[in-house]
Amino acid sequence: QVQVVESGGGLVQPGGSLRLSCAASGRILNIGDMGWYRQAPGKERELVATITHGGNINYADSVKGRFTISRDNAKNTVYLQMNSLKPEDTAVYYCNAKGLSVPGYRPYDEWGQGTQVTVFS
Repeated sequence: QVQVVESGGGLVQPGGSLRLSCAASGRILNIGDMGWYRQAPGKERELVATITHGGNINYADSVKGRFTISRDNAKNTVYLQMNSLKPEDTAVYYCNAKGLSVPGYRPYDEWGQGTQVTVFS
């Protein structure tokens, strides 16, 4: 089994910053794409940013220039640095990791439990 655990959410005022971390562990052979998604109350889950093992990055238009995704392949960890936060960034942020596990080279697509980010005036 593969587990994904997020940390780093919290309360922040508009214009503030937060850094989210996500670590994958367990029977991991490799990790391909890692990413951050978010779900606000009453809305569907949406992509925030993804990063491949090789470092190719994709951002949602709404966070470009404000959020930065990065990863440490040696630690199986992905980060999301969020700057210039806005009230509309308020959501539960979920980490996702995809890859192959052992034994048997089985593909996995695992989600974390989510971490709350609240931007309040």
